[in-house]
Amino acid sequence: MKTINRFIKPSLPGRVWVGLMVCFMLCAFSFQPAKAQVSTAQDIQQLLYDIEKLTQFKAILSDMQTGYTILTQGYGAVKSISEGNFNLHSAFLNSLMAVSPTVRQYGRIADIISMQASIVSEYKAAYNQASASGHFSGTELLYLNGVFSHLLSQSVDNLTNLANVITAGTLRMSDAERLQAIDHIYGDTQNKLIFLRHFDSDIAILQLQRQKEENEVNTLQKLFP
Repeated sequence: MKTINRFIKPSLPGRVWVGLMVCFMLCAFSFQPAKAQVSTAQDIQQLLYDIEKLTQFKAILSDMQTGYTILTQGYGAVKSISEGNFNLHSAFLNSLMAVSPTVRQYGRIADIISMQASIVSEYKAAYNQASASGHFSGTELLYLNGVFSHLLSQSVDNLTNLANVITAGTLRMSDAERLQAIDHIYGDTQNKLIFLRHFDSDIAILQLQRQKEENEVNTLQKLFP
């Protein structure tokens, strides 16, 4: 998925990455004029307000290992502007690993699981019926099994992707991106179920045609033994 690929963690070890970022922020801030510092402080206050609204914020902060305390009694008391600026951005990125109730309770999650269950039950019923009918050759049954197996494999991939999207700590995504990913999985699963039902219908029609032909042959044989 494109959305997922954009949210890969930095490849540097955690402590090395933090050290480099802190040094960069300290150096950059030390050369800012007074007005720029005030503006930066205001930006950080706004960022603090935004982050405070994220779910499970306290749990996210407890996992941060930067060595600096961002919060004291709420979201006030930033230890320093330079250190706080880096830590706040780290908190924001880490918050993307959490999954909010809005995402977990999204109705299409249950719809995807229900469609997946339908795919499994309907493909099994169609294959068993075709196999038991006696109107399909071994080669034809192998072909049907291949189509069903490929479809099932792809639909299972959709379930795996869904599990990753709705599991905290797996992917770094915002709520909007998670909902968009769920919508994509929903659409793809729906298309697979529609394809399966059309395919099953074609099999049933072919089976009826062959049954009809067999009945006609049997009738002729009885009339003209």
